[in-house]
Amino acid sequence: MSTTIRAKFIEHMEFLGLAKQTQRRYINGVKGLAKYHNQSLEKLTDEQVRAYFRHLLLERKLARTSCGSYLCGITYFYRHLCNRESDDRFGLPPQPRSRKLPHVLSMEEVSRLLSCIENLKHRVLLKTIYSAGLRVSEAVRLKPEHIESDPSRMMLRIEQGKGRKDRYTVLSERLLCELREYWRKYSPGQWFFPGQKPDSHITVTSVSRALYKAKKSSDNQTMQSAHASTFIRYPPFIQRL
Repeated sequence: MSTTIRAKFIEHMEFLGLAKQTQRRYINGVKGLAKYHNQSLEKLTDEQVRAYFRHLLLERKLARTSCGSYLCGITYFYRHLCNRESDDRFGLPPQPRSRKLPHVLSMEEVSRLLSCIENLKHRVLLKTIYSAGLRVSEAVRLKPEHIESDPSRMMLRIEQGKGRKDRYTVLSERLLCELREYWRKYSPGQWFFPGQKPDSHITVTSVSRALYKAKKSSDNQTMQSAHASTFIRYPPFIQRL
């Protein structure tokens, strides 16, 4: 994708108010298409775009969700910058709907998971997510003024969450104690959970890595505990009887 086309694409998305994360996903989809064919995007035929999606699905073995994200970006580009539509989603079949219940951790599992996190900032951040029901992207953008600890309030204010909507969520006494302990040690500035760069908050990637590391440690502890036991392996509900 040429610099001129990229700049025009970004300008159009900025004008319509698309979120930065959405812009990055759309640019990656369009950039991948241009790189695959090594040709001007405006000159590509619908069949060439279909070939790109067949390549993503059959050769690169990408998940349908990733292909769908690329499709949104490519469709947006052709619709708004090239005044061109596709009636068949450029050949990408719709993702089959599956209804699966999410695996919800028990209180014991959450407690064991959080106890494996040595870094205080990461531990308090993840406790905030679990306690207040926040998305990771919402938790990393918390500011000191968002914590309304007055006894008559006891709320966390979330600004511009998903869908660019503000909302309130509950602040428990226990979490408030954790946040105060963290504040006394770190004394953060603009962002309650600052990142490595000045004047920036911790990244979603850093939180994901901390959670993955904690989960791995928690799983190892569970396996070691299981090996140390000599009784017959029964389901958890049998063992608690």
